[in-house]
Amino acid sequence: MFSTYGFVAFFSYILGGALADKYSPRRLLSYSLILTSLGGVFMMTYPSYYSMQFLFAYWGFTTVYLFWAPMIKATSIIGGLYKQGQTFSFLDAGRGIVASSIGIIGVLIFSFVVVGDISASTIQEKQNAFRYVIGVSSFIVFMTGVYVFISLNIEVKNDARIGNLRDMKKLIKSKSIILIGLIILTAYMGYKITDIYSLYASEIMLFDQIEAAKIGAYQQYLRPLACISIALFADKSGNINVIIGGFMIMLIGAILFSSGIIVAGLNSLFILSLIIVAVGTYSIRGLYFSILKNGDIPISLIGTAVGIVSIIGYTPDIFATPLYGYLLDNYDGIRGHQFIYLILVLSSLIGIFISLKFKKINNL
Repeated sequence: MFSTYGFVAFFSYILGGALADKYSPRRLLSYSLILTSLGGVFMMTYPSYYSMQFLFAYWGFTTVYLFWAPMIKATSIIGGLYKQGQTFSFLDAGRGIVASSIGIIGVLIFSFVVVGDISASTIQEKQNAFRYVIGVSSFIVFMTGVYVFISLNIEVKNDARIGNLRDMKKLIKSKSIILIGLIILTAYMGYKITDIYSLYASEIMLFDQIEAAKIGAYQQYLRPLACISIALFADKSGNINVIIGGFMIMLIGAILFSSGIIVAGLNSLFILSLIIVAVGTYSIRGLYFSILKNGDIPISLIGTAVGIVSIIGYTPDIFATPLYGYLLDNYDGIRGHQFIYLILVLSSLIGIFISLKFKKINNL
């Protein structure tokens, strides 16, 4: 289902980027949120597997085509010339707070509705509990869409809505655009691993389902902490320098996990290694769109640029989840997890190399 989402999102990035250079971020963002919430209402009915495939394709459209590039463009406009790192870091910090809060709310709702020992609950009881989780999440998304429509005052001036053909050709030929896309791709491989922290906690560290879910939710709080921290100095230190440092931190954590030494009983080492990987990942994630300005991208083409780098950078949405799933299904115990983190080691090394090359060609 995530591959279906990623496939639709893949084409939505580039098409949505062009859309963001033509229309108001306020309208696009609010429409996206409201339509996304309606998909949650459909999910509450527990549709068939093929209907879920359709739903994830629908979400690939609503959360990317209508949402992604307008959000990045609006943030870039707010950041101006000198506060790109700070603005994008605060954006991702806010996203992290919301994601972790909804995660914790979901766990609390689920544990409150399921009475007694979760391992003794029937599938019907679990389905009923999860229906409440979906409903509350969908309501939050819907109300956010209404609030954005009423309150977001950022508008793109008519003369900044779309560039000329010469600018478009320059953008497509830009080496910086390709390098930013590859930086996002290698960093996103680390972010996709956050989906399996809870699985590692339950399968390898032997946590129960509720405790494992809490690990997945709590680690999201590292995202705002890391982003707010780097927001204080990123623009002064150079955003690309902080990205390089983030890849190095991510590499250290990936090596620890891939070594196979993190097993049941070593909870402190597990938490420390998780923090290392997460801090490195979120540090990069908070800044990689901030370097668009370093690549000399005109504001009139920021949306299109976001589409191009995203169609490169977010391809892991298509292949990472089934790849990780294949490794976990075919290699028992910790071995499958080790292979996943070896992939992250390779991604981190490539990310460092590409970031250094971007820094060199832009004289940063």
